[in-house]
Amino acid sequence: MPPPGAPAEELLVARLRSHARRLFWPAALLVATVGVTAYLYDNLPEGYENWMLLAGAGIIVLLLVVMPFLFWISRTFTITTRRVIVREGLGSRRRREVSHMRGYSISIRRGPLQRVWGAGTITLSDGADEPVRLVNVPMASLVHEVLADQIEVNQILAHRDAQSASRGY
Repeated sequence: MPPPGAPAEELLVARLRSHARRLFWPAALLVATVGVTAYLYDNLPEGYENWMLLAGAGIIVLLLVVMPFLFWISRTFTITTRRVIVREGLGSRRRREVSHMRGYSISIRRGPLQRVWGAGTITLSDGADEPVRLVNVPMASLVHEVLADQIEVNQILAHRDAQSASRGY
């Protein structure tokens, strides 16, 4: 702990993405597309050419494999000792932050499949701004505990600093 009145250093606690299970179907489609393309290459019916097969396979892979992966990788949740940062977006980035010092309520919602995988959607609401949602977070119970601990530690530090400032230390 830093001495009273000294600013606490901001440290990285965790950096997360949504649960990767949503990439199962794109990965299965990639394997199937490569398999079908390899089987049909040079075995196409009369009137079709190999470039048509490759172009079709390329479009399928681009739209149904690469795009879902890019959307998944473009959203990150960062938890530090001072705040929670949510970054999302491919072309233009959107960034939202919630400070632990300010305090907020934490709610967790878990569907049946999320319970099986240990994931969940965590909503952070400070009552003033729009709630921040950490969608489909892996190890949701652990993330919930970490956030609650960070709020508690930051409020203890703020109270301690306020007490030492009022005493003139």
